[in-house]
Amino acid sequence: MAPDGSGTPPTVVVVETSDALPGLLPFQAWDALATAEPVWVRNREAHPATPHLYFAGLDVEDLPPAALGREDLDLNRPGDPTDRRLAKALLARAVADGRVVYLLDGEERGLTPALAGMAPDHDAQIEVVFLAQEPAGTGVLRLVEVMRRLRDPDTGCPWDLQQDHTSLVGYLIEETYELVDAIEQGEDHDLVEELGDLLLQIVFHARVAQDRGAFAIDDVARGIVDKLVRRHPHVFADGDASTPEQVQQTWDELKQVEKARRGPFDGVPAALPGLVLLETLQRKAARAGLATVEDPAEQLIAAVARSTSPSGEPDPDTTGAEAIGEVLAATVALARHLEVDPDAAARRAAQAFRAGLEDVRQAPESSG
Repeated sequence: MAPDGSGTPPTVVVVETSDALPGLLPFQAWDALATAEPVWVRNREAHPATPHLYFAGLDVEDLPPAALGREDLDLNRPGDPTDRRLAKALLARAVADGRVVYLLDGEERGLTPALAGMAPDHDAQIEVVFLAQEPAGTGVLRLVEVMRRLRDPDTGCPWDLQQDHTSLVGYLIEETYELVDAIEQGEDHDLVEELGDLLLQIVFHARVAQDRGAFAIDDVARGIVDKLVRRHPHVFADGDASTPEQVQQTWDELKQVEKARRGPFDGVPAALPGLVLLETLQRKAARAGLATVEDPAEQLIAAVARSTSPSGEPDPDTTGAEAIGEVLAATVALARHLEVDPDAAARRAAQAFRAGLEDVRQAPESSG
């Protein structure tokens, strides 16, 4: 029975929040919070939603801890002792006041089950206002916040604070290749991990830039969003493209106009790995109508023939690097003709070579 004798049972209203979007609450939550006198939290200084509630004109107070009983110290009981202590304090206040409203934080996932377990002993009701489903991308916000803390000049990590764009290049390249390997292995668990590692590099670089006053992660996101919208007029405007080839043509034309490039090879990094560079240049040359149309298999045979004399020795008029370069260029052309990624094919060949040698190396051990 309520303290006023109305017969209404004591009620504890628990409102969920999001650490990433603490001000994003459903209207049911704001209704519950607006009727609270006050809104109780465990730590108003640390709770991410506290500023939003203050701006809304709501009072936020720390919940006084209830006296601990022996059952609260029993670690063999289900639930965390902190959850049980908070549940006991909330229920005690509900019995005294009739109704209390409590704002959860991210570390109190066990509080609601603890309340449900204790409520019958107090003839109390538990109401939970669930948070609406978080929009996709809130995990990225958490990553941005973690990186902010790691780069905090006063309380951050010494190693993270020491890094700059140049020092991070090696990690960026390594993580990119590890992602490629995860894709080729086809393991989703590894793919999730490697995508996360690469995403970290992007957020890390953006934070370094923000710390030097250049730009921030939102500038990076806005830039790529604007580019995607501009270059997909068939989706976001009145453009027309019904095939992947038409989409690619529109993309290339818009890119050339935006970047004021004079030729099809402008913007191709010379530092790309050799096979990737050959494939990129050949592909761009074909799109521009600059590549000659020949049988790629015959090109490869001719390149091999030019690289050696009839005796099997290298042609004295061609250096070894030039000869191998011609053979590789012809091999890449054949791979493109067969719609095979030459770099991926080379990695598969290397993996097969390595596996074969490992079998040979381990054979004496297994036979012994």
